[in-house]
Amino acid sequence: MKDKKDHYVSAFQGVMLTLNCLAVVLLCVFIYYTTEKIRGDYHARTFLDSVKAIPEDPKYNLYICLFMMGILVITFILRQFWKEQKHRWVFATLVLDLMICIQIIWQLDFNYNGLLLLVFANVISYVKDGKIKLLFVSLAVVGYLIADHNLLSIYENLYAVSDYMYYYSSEKQQYLFSIYDIVISLNIILFIIYCVYVINAQRSTIEEVHQLYKELQTANEQLKEYADMSERMAQTRERNRLAREIHDTLGHTLTGISAGLDACLALVDVSPDETKKQLELLAGVSREGIRDIRRSVHELRPDSLERLSLEVAIRKMIVEMSQVSGVQIYFDTEEEHLKFDKDEESAIYRVIQEGITNAVRHGQAGRIWISLKRKDGEIILTIRDDGSGCKEMKSGFGTRHIRERIEMLQGTVSFDGRHGFVITAHIPIRWGETYD
Repeated sequence: MKDKKDHYVSAFQGVMLTLNCLAVVLLCVFIYYTTEKIRGDYHARTFLDSVKAIPEDPKYNLYICLFMMGILVITFILRQFWKEQKHRWVFATLVLDLMICIQIIWQLDFNYNGLLLLVFANVISYVKDGKIKLLFVSLAVVGYLIADHNLLSIYENLYAVSDYMYYYSSEKQQYLFSIYDIVISLNIILFIIYCVYVINAQRSTIEEVHQLYKELQTANEQLKEYADMSERMAQTRERNRLAREIHDTLGHTLTGISAGLDACLALVDVSPDETKKQLELLAGVSREGIRDIRRSVHELRPDSLERLSLEVAIRKMIVEMSQVSGVQIYFDTEEEHLKFDKDEESAIYRVIQEGITNAVRHGQAGRIWISLKRKDGEIILTIRDDGSGCKEMKSGFGTRHIRERIEMLQGTVSFDGRHGFVITAHIPIRWGETYD
């Protein structure tokens, strides 16, 4: 039985390695091919004027990434021979994998960071010492959270694969972005399935896995502190807005995935079919988060509000969060039409999103009530939960962003943590021709 489980674990690792090799090679080949096409079409000057940066040598990037991916394949094969003997060189190959993955991500200007999930998966399987495993996992998780192209490109001149996609026609752009998103989502889905399987196969390590989740939450808090520090140093209002959009979307998505994984752990032995459905929901949430983060960087507006009305977007977000977290969320409004100016809709949507995220992550709430009413020319938004609340209010990253969003609309907001947690916002609305 143990040999069979080890075989499945190795198969998962092989599939993840294959997918990551394919992703890196496709990315390098695409950049190289598009660069040659631009040169062949004599559009180099026009293209250079439209982008922030370009790779120094796309052909060199392709060769060096192929070489390093080849090393990853070799270390994978060596570990398959050495794992039965518990060879001491297994640890050395893991260290080498981490260094190579970081170098590839750096070589690609952070356009793809899914390789760190591969390192994470290998560490879970091969490292038995708790402290060493914690060190590796912490490095991989923090690296995955920080090595985000959209975030780092604010402060550094990095080339973006999206700039090369925009060179093609609108129809081809749709295919290219779809392929790019599918590869990223498949890598995340495979990683989630792999984690669930390993946890189920190694029951004695459940406490260690919970500790890893705590480390993930700690890393997320560190990322918020980093974003908070970056915001204070920002020189323009647009950078402040961008940091808020990224925090809201990323925090909401990670909270939903974390809660959904806990549900999978509880269901995996009882109902594999329900576990599969839950994983499918998590995959959808991760894809939605990826689209929102990309759109936030380009347009600073949630993807759902671009495609749906405000009420439908809110209800869609509530349904998805309820499904992945198990929290009951109720939404009530007396208004027949929730249609405002774009900045007002974005603020209302983001405040509700942040309120739900805080209630689930910090308040451990089981139920959340959201009310949206109109009174005397203003909207009154109330978000209330039955969680643990807080006796002493401290201005954190999330609550401060809620306050800033409301104040940008000349509104007011108050917080009450005595019985659960209550957010009450009064937002003056510009009732005009768009409200019909």
